[in-house]
Amino acid sequence: MVKQWSEDLIPVERACTLDGLFYQRLHRSPDRKAYQWFDRATERWRSLSWRETADQVARWRAALSAEALSAGDRVAVLLRNCPEWVIFDQAALSLGLITVPLYTDDRADNAAHILQDADCKVLLIQDASRWKRLAPAIGEALYPERVVILEDGEQSRRLATYDERVMIAANWLPERGEPWTQRVADPQSLATIVYTSGTTGRPKGVMLSHRNILANAHASVTMLDVYQEDVFLSFLPLSHMLERMGSYYLPMMTGSTVAYARSINQLAEDLQMIRPSVIIAVPRVFERVYQRIQDQLQGRPKLLRSLFKLAVRTGWIDFERRQGRRGWHPLLLLWPWLRRKVARPVLERLGGRLRAAVSGGAPLPFGVAQLFIGLELPLVQGYGLTETSPVVAVNPLEDNRPDSVGIPLRGIQVRIGADDELQVKGPCNMLGYWNNHVATARMFTTDGWLRTGDQARIEHRHIFITGRIKDILVLSNGEKVPPADMEMTLGLDPLVDQVMILGEGRSFLTAIIVLSSELWPGLARDYGLDPNQAESLSNPQLLRDLLRRIRDALADFPGYAKVRRISLTLEPWTIENGLLTPTMKTKRTQVLAEYKDAIERMYAEHH
Repeated sequence: MVKQWSEDLIPVERACTLDGLFYQRLHRSPDRKAYQWFDRATERWRSLSWRETADQVARWRAALSAEALSAGDRVAVLLRNCPEWVIFDQAALSLGLITVPLYTDDRADNAAHILQDADCKVLLIQDASRWKRLAPAIGEALYPERVVILEDGEQSRRLATYDERVMIAANWLPERGEPWTQRVADPQSLATIVYTSGTTGRPKGVMLSHRNILANAHASVTMLDVYQEDVFLSFLPLSHMLERMGSYYLPMMTGSTVAYARSINQLAEDLQMIRPSVIIAVPRVFERVYQRIQDQLQGRPKLLRSLFKLAVRTGWIDFERRQGRRGWHPLLLLWPWLRRKVARPVLERLGGRLRAAVSGGAPLPFGVAQLFIGLELPLVQGYGLTETSPVVAVNPLEDNRPDSVGIPLRGIQVRIGADDELQVKGPCNMLGYWNNHVATARMFTTDGWLRTGDQARIEHRHIFITGRIKDILVLSNGEKVPPADMEMTLGLDPLVDQVMILGEGRSFLTAIIVLSSELWPGLARDYGLDPNQAESLSNPQLLRDLLRRIRDALADFPGYAKVRRISLTLEPWTIENGLLTPTMKTKRTQVLAEYKDAIERMYAEHH
């Protein structure tokens, strides 16, 4: 463990801009380790100090300067998380350019739309195969004027030979660049346009200023102490504003180290290798680990399973007692032993050094939070939107209510408006949507508060999200049903990969369920069905049993949460087939269109 935790926070006024933040960091701790990543070529972990990072930024600045760009021009980046993401962004910002991040696994037509909508003059892209996928979607369009492929190789060289726009980074970059000084710039000026993948229609470009993001990073640090000795493990895409603020600008402000995970599949090994002290993740990551623990427990003797349950229960009691929400309990006498025998081995598999694990981007199921907190993982849930740069609220470790999304960051005001909508005001609210005055006007109230679209209540400063205004299903009897919590509960069943609850304008609820392709063959055989035959999915006995299973899972919900019919499929909803956004949210309108016939059948059967 680290013996000494020390703070080295750069004030917002000193940084002034995001590139000023880097400049200040370079001069404060030039020789400290800034970034760590796995080099696939040498199959070894490598690292860069702040000074070495600055040397690279100087090269990229020189290359960008040679492209006849003017301050205010847009440049796009489509890379996996790696030091070059940060280096390119810093080089661009220091020249007054505006960065437009693209999702690595977004559909080509979406990425092409963004490049044209923002007039991106330069695109930095990971490899030749990604450019080959994207180029046809761009066609004869004007932008980008220059394409820089990061990874060298035979394919990249071939592309560079016959397309004059294309260059390989190694050839585009000079040997070295000139040192530079911190520029004088308006903190309110535009720093980045981040396209949010709406669940309806084309993505909208959220305009965020330098001050928006700096204010958000600084306010986040006032809620959760971060030190120079901290190591962040970065694995959410940097194109996602939560990761960009939380695992890039914030650690730069605090002088912490960022290590880039190799992939989600290798996360377990990377946690062991890097032993991070802070991670930021979406609930899906915690749900996966939760599911793995549950699966492993299934095969263990009953005594061990009971011991594990007891440990989680006792750890939770201890957590509630330390939070000042309950008194002493006799089970706490067992806690030192249970912690050593049960909790610690689980935490060791997460690296054994985590001071804080932050979950955001979607609601965290309470049962998942309870398990990890019961095992003494310091897990807190937060909440935000790209439009708020992005964090609005987070649970402090000392006042952690896992069923809430936390308390508002310092400097951010919240209120409950019409329809119980959570509304936000503060220095982190976006400048507006790029090229879209109508959408911008709709996003703000007449007195200047940003509408989140989420329904909420506030108790003891904590915000509880209760639903989403757009997703509320209104049944034909006027009953209003928020489907998100029900879908989240059903999604914890290992048989269920994806689920969508329906019922808008109907007299009862139904659900479309994407079954786990791994578990389906075994399930089909249990019913004497052929897993390869499509009609097996509509076997009456199977549907009846699964419906019962769903009703049991939703037993704690109010009376309205009764699903009467289900339709099963094995076809997953993906970004490629247009049923998921790049941030893995279900596009409800598209799913409704895709399964129109199946939905009509479910409602017809009932009459």
